[in-house]
This record gives sequence, structure tokens and C-alpha cells, in this order.
Amino acid sequence: MIDNTPWTAEMALELLPESNGPKVEVLGGSVVGSPHAGFDHQDIEAELIVLLKRMVRRAGYWFYHEVNLVRGDDLFIPDIVVLGRSDAVLLGEIMSPQKRRKDLIDRPREYAEAGVPWYLVDGAYKPVVAAAAGTAFTMTEPFEFSIDPGELLDDEVGQN
Repeated sequence: MIDNTPWTAEMALELLPESNGPKVEVLGGSVVGSPHAGFDHQDIEAELIVLLKRMVRRAGYWFYHEVNLVRGDDLFIPDIVVLGRSDAVLLGEIMSPQKRRKDLIDRPREYAEAGVPWYLVDGAYKPVVAAAAGTAFTMTEPFEFSIDPGELLDDEVGQN
């Protein structure tokens, strides 16, 4: 801000317009904007939405993608959000080469500090399972889910 007052999540939600444009988050008093992710990221996110939403609801949670989460003065917008009755149960980021540091180092630390018990990439959280394309990613908590990560990319487009 012009008078060097640090931004807060409350200020951003009150002063900035809702938009389908870039993600706008508040981290450590600074507004951080990032453009929409690339095609692969969007494709993976769409597939996960379809695969996870009903499964998460059957387990008694709520599933969202790219929603505003406030922690103190910070405002986060994770790619994947699973909520319990009063808090975030699982947050996930779809890793991209351009945001590798954010997804592997910064976000896990920030989400751990916020008390989120599960995060879907390696980093500050203890890895529970990892899987490359062609192998099975399987988790049992906070709900059961299994997939071959290679199935999340739509490599068959235009191959008719």
C-alpha cells in the first residue's frame, strides 16, 4: 500500500475485486499475484475435481478447488482443499516446474504452521507415499484414494 502498511487477508478480501484473473494471495504482508497455470496443470486439476469430489463427500468432508483460505493475516489459494467441520483437513498443490520452490518448500511450511494435517506434495510434511506415472499413488487417510498419476494428463487429445 502507499503508506507501507502491510496487507492482510481481511484487507485483500475487502478491497480487491473478485476475479477470474490471476490468483492474488497475501503472504507476510505482501500481495502476491500469479497467472493461471499452464494446460497440464489445468487438466490435472479438472481430473482431480471429478475423481475426488464424490469420494471426499462420502468420507464426510467437503471438497473445493482454488478457494480463499485465511490464516491470521495471510490469504492462501490452494489448488485442492478438503475441509472438515471447522478446519482444513487436506490441502494440495499441483506442482509445476515454474513453481517448484513454492510447492515443495514454501507451501508445506506455511500449511504445517497453519495446522493442516495433510498436504499432497513432499516437503516439510513427512512423505507418506509417492508415485510416478505408471505406478499407483494410494492413500488411506484422511480418506481412501488411489490413482496412477499418469492418468491425470490428457495425452490422447488429437490422436483420433
